[in-house]
Order: sequence, then structure tokens, then C-alpha cells
Amino acid sequence: QVRLQESGGGSVKTGGSLRLSCVASGGGDSRFCMAWFRQVPGKEREGIAAIDDYTSSAYYIDAVKGRFTISQENAKSTLYLQMNSLKEEDTAVYFCAADYGRCPDNIPSRVAVNYWGQGTQVTVSS
Repeated sequence: QVRLQESGGGSVKTGGSLRLSCVASGGGDSRFCMAWFRQVPGKEREGIAAIDDYTSSAYYIDAVKGRFTISQENAKSTLYLQMNSLKEEDTAVYFCAADYGRCPDNIPSRVAVNYWGQGTQVTVSS
């Protein structure tokens, strides 16, 4: 059973930065498409960035491209999301996610995700 534990959320002013971390355990030698999703009340959970365990290729939605960076360290046991130039519309609960196998040359769909973290709140205010 894969366990994902996020940390690093908080409150920040517009234009500020935060780094989210996600520690993964229990995956053994399995490889995943690792991703970050976010969700605001009343809206569907949205995939915003993903990285392929096999190739380290990274994928982003346009809304975060150039501002957010997804990366991995520690033999792929820790996933990061560096968030710069934060905007109020980035306010959401952010979730770490794991989908078995390779990324589909894009961010995996919400329904394809096999494992979720518990989420961490990010609040951006002016």
C-alpha cells in the first residue's frame, strides 16, 4: 500500500513562494506518474503538474507553467512542488497523487490516480 504525506502548505502574500513536499512510502520498486492536484470548494480536483518516474519528463497546465516546478529527490521517494509568483487564484487544497506506470504524455486524469495524499491548504492573499 502506497502512502503519500504532504507538507509545506500555508498562507502567503501575492507574489510570494511556497514549496510543497510529498513523502511517498510503500511503493517498493514500482514506478509511478507522480502528480500534484488542487481543489477549491465547489470545483473538481484539478491536475496541475506531473512528473514521470521513468523519464523525469514534467508536465504542467498553462495556469502554472513558468511559475511552478515539480521535481523529485531521494530515489524518487520525495516529490516537490516549488510555487513562485503565487496568485490569489492559486488558493486551494493541494494533493499529492500517484498513478501506476508512465505519465500519459500529460497530467493524469483524476480518475486514473491510484493513491492520494491527505491534502495541504495553500492560501494566497493580497
